[in-house]
Formats: sequence, C-alpha cells, structure tokens
Amino acid sequence: MGNKVLRVILVLFVAGVLVVGSFGGGFVTARLLPANMVIPALAPQVTTAPSGDESLQTTFQPFWEAWSIVHQRYVDQPLDDTALMRGAIRGMMAALGDAHSAYMDPQEYKEAETSISGEYEGIGAYVDTTKDYLTVVSPIAGSPAEKADLKPGDQIIAIDGQDMTGVNPELARQKVLGPAGSTVHLTILREGVDQPLEFDIVRAHIVIPSVESKMLDNGIAYVKLSVFGDKSATDFHQVLKDLMAQQPTGLILDLRNNPGGVVPTAIQVASEFIGKGVIMYEQHGDGTRTPTNALSGGLATEIPLVVLVNEGSASASEIVAGAIQDYSRGKLVGVTTYGKGSEQNWVPLSNNQGAVLVTIARWLTPNGRTIDKIGLTPDVVVKL
Repeated sequence: MGNKVLRVILVLFVAGVLVVGSFGGGFVTARLLPANMVIPALAPQVTTAPSGDESLQTTFQPFWEAWSIVHQRYVDQPLDDTALMRGAIRGMMAALGDAHSAYMDPQEYKEAETSISGEYEGIGAYVDTTKDYLTVVSPIAGSPAEKADLKPGDQIIAIDGQDMTGVNPELARQKVLGPAGSTVHLTILREGVDQPLEFDIVRAHIVIPSVESKMLDNGIAYVKLSVFGDKSATDFHQVLKDLMAQQPTGLILDLRNNPGGVVPTAIQVASEFIGKGVIMYEQHGDGTRTPTNALSGGLATEIPLVVLVNEGSASASEIVAGAIQDYSRGKLVGVTTYGKGSEQNWVPLSNNQGAVLVTIARWLTPNGRTIDKIGLTPDVVVKL
C-alpha cells in the first residue's frame, strides 16, 4: 500500500468470495489506510496502559493476572504467546457486539487486500461470514455456484459431510476453497424448503465479469454491473458511451446480485445518472454527517431509467440505487435489497500482525434514509 491515498472499500461485508485469494470475512465497507499511517485514536502505539492512566491500568490488571496464571499453571507448556495475543484481540473486537468489527490475522488481512476485480479459483459465490452459518449473498454470473443453482440466503450447514454448526463462518469459507477441477459437497439450508439440499460443485477458474451490455427491443439499452471493482467505473463509462451513441429511448441498469465493491466506483456510477447533489452521507457516532456529492460529466442524466435490484444487491449497489430512488431519477424494480450500509476502518497492526476492522460510520441515502439492516424497498415490488 505504501503512501497511496486512502481507498474507501465496500464489501462485501469484506465481500467474501469463495475463490482462492478471496476476501476475508463478509461484506465490508472499509476505509483502507496506508500501512505506515499511525492513527492515535484507533491504534495507539503502546504495549501497556498509558502512563498516568490509573483507571486503565486498574481495568487491565485482571488481564495481566490471567496472562500470568496461564503461563505459570496451564498444563501444556510452553504456550504460543502470538496465538494468545491474537485471541485476546479477537475477544475484544467480539465484545463490541458488532458483526462487522473484527480482527484479521496476517493471512486473513492478506486475503482482504486482494482486488475484487481479479481472477480466482473456487465455486464463485459472494458470501456473508457474519451470520451463524456461511451464507450465500449472490453467485457470480457463469460460475459453478450459479450453475448449481445456489440462491441468495442459502446457508451452508455442512461441507463435505462435516457439520458447520458452531464453526466460525470464516473457517467454513476456507473449507470451500480449493483448486479448479476438485469437487466440494455442500449441504444447504434454504428458506421455504423443509429438508436440507445437497450439492456437488466442481470448483473452477473464476473470472469476475464487471460490465455487460446490449440493446433490447424498442430501443431500450441494458447494462448489467456485477461488481463495483477498481476498474469498473472506467468500463461502465465506456459501455454507457457506446450505448448512448445508439440513441436509446430508455435504459435498464441491472444491479441484481451485485454485492458491492469500492465506494469511489459507486459514486462515479451514480454520477452517470445524477448530475448534481449529494449521492450519500456518512453518519458518525457523534451524529455528524459527511456528504459525498455527485461528479460532473454524467452521460445519462436525463434518459428514462429503471434499476433492477434483489436480495443480492448490497453495499455499493444500495448506495447507487438509493440515490437514484431518492432523486426520483428512475424506478427501482425487484425485491428489497440486502441492507448493508456501514463503514469500517482497516487499521494495520504493528509487526505484520494483521489488522483490526472497526465500524466508524453508517451510510445514509440523500434523503437521510438508513440502509444498514433495512435495505431498499423497490418502487415496483416483483420477483424477477
């Protein structure tokens, strides 16, 4: 990362992809900080309680007592101090009671830094690792997961016959990973289906498509955005330019099963349709709101617009769809979206010991509507 500028990344939850090198965790809205940046408010560079802070020293006294007790009395010695340290950090983050604040060990952090616009091996599904079971958010178009007919909301309750009850969903995600050509057996719990479903899925090399487009009958332009990747805004702009050159009478933007991506891309895409005004707000813990405004130069700010959404439309998709709906720029058609609208900071820890992910804000639509845990209700509700 070096001295690169801050990147605001949204994921999904981070968006876990069941592929080699996929994102650690679930959808994550995150502001990625350079590794050499010190943020005293979030990552004080201290190894003990600050000098003079007696209350903090008193608070942590039982912790150090417990540390000494296990080192002196635990039956199996010697202990792995690094594992104890990481476990303590995980416990602290879990105590926040926030599904999206977490500790990532060095390997998980490395995976989380992987670009969402690359090529991978796996079954090809975006997943949520914040629930009791590893849960499918959306299959990637053309992937083995889609061909096997996995659905948003499917819960993976067993992998290769091993019960995942009580197993950390991140560990379950890693069990689904594997080389192209190998087979993984998944047992799925699906809403509305009485008995678990069984799937044998052959892993494959996955290329994540970003933008697809075509002209439909009656001069209607259609463009599908599958992920808000680093390069998606440039690709989307070029595709939109080509479509608009054909003078379409209307445009369909398909955000179904789009799990999100980088926030700057979301702002750029929304700005293609909204000429001015606030695209979204960040609402912080002290109640303050920080607006992000539309960019100039949008190519389709006046054409009649329909946006397709479903339960797999999340994070960046909801930022774009929410802004379009609030400005009455177009109609949302489909079913209620996923409901992921919080922002996390990734803060790398010292000595290459991973990073902590801390929720610092929530996203609001231009009209001040909350997205997180609610989602967006379409103007026209219909299962597509």
